Amino acid sequence: MIQGTLLALGVVAGLALAYVDSLPKFDDTGILVGGLLLLSGMLTALGYRRPWLMALAVGSWIPLHDFSLSHDPRILIVLGISLAGAYAGWAARRGIQADSGKL
Repeated sequence: MIQGTLLALGVVAGLALAYVDSLPKFDDTGILVGGLLLLSGMLTALGYRRPWLMALAVGSWIPLHDFSLSHDPRILIVLGISLAGAYAGWAARRGIQADSGKL
């Protein structure tokens, strides 16, 4: 049950970030990058078992929207940011579990 809840939170958070990115007056890429990195990392650290799927759930919405407008494949770099955050959260969770003897 927790896996589905965390994945749903990732999708909702990713859609919210994509909405903010689509606003015409918003032009702060640093906030979006930080949001993608922290959200995917936090949700994976909370216990989601597949970091690659969480990275797609959080980070795929901005490239989908922007690619439909510009057709520039460089926007896929956004997925790398989400992947980095998700795998950092996964590594942090594994380290905590190893320290507490639950691994």
